[in-house]
Amino acid sequence: MAYDLEEQEQLASLKAWWNQYGNLISWVLIAALLAYSGWAGWNYYQRSQASQAAQLYDELQNAAAANDGAKVQRAAGDMQSRFGGTAYAPMAALVAAKSAYEAKDLKTAKAQLQWAAEHGNEEYQTVAKLRLAGILLDEQAHDEALKALAGANAAQFAGAVADRKGDILVAQNKLAEARAAYLAALSATDKNNPGRRLIELKLEAIGGSAPEAKA
Repeated sequence: MAYDLEEQEQLASLKAWWNQYGNLISWVLIAALLAYSGWAGWNYYQRSQASQAAQLYDELQNAAAANDGAKVQRAAGDMQSRFGGTAYAPMAALVAAKSAYEAKDLKTAKAQLQWAAEHGNEEYQTVAKLRLAGILLDEQAHDEALKALAGANAAQFAGAVADRKGDILVAQNKLAEARAAYLAALSATDKNNPGRRLIELKLEAIGGSAPEAKA
């Protein structure tokens, strides 16, 4: 009988505790379940988005290979509007820019490169900015070309960025600054890179000289 009384006391204590804290615990559990459900749903959504974006990117590449510029631009537009948050979107913009450039549609090429520069990761941004600066240089929009290079910070493209900057400065007849840019390009370019010799030639053409290779 003493055991039954002890059990009853425990149940009474548990009931009192539940009356005090049960509602709070229920809300915490519900919030946790909702958070997990949201996390799982978001992961599924992300996987679905990536899968659909990959399929659309394949279609875009096929269109580019077939020189179907109109289809390339449509696919790129769909990619940006539907899957702009995926890695495929800036990749598609770069392909679309190349297609438009080859078709001599510079306005569209610049727009696609600008989109990639604004929405891609650091590497894609830098590639887009380099190509955009090249088009602007061809158009003799020198100040705009220099501005386009701002924020092109991916380390693996540091030599290419400095080289492009040197080209723009030469076009502006700012030779001292151009020499500094070419020297920076050489410093950031591997000695085995075949493009290094071209940088040296450009530097020499404006009165500069490449630093001697270290033994």
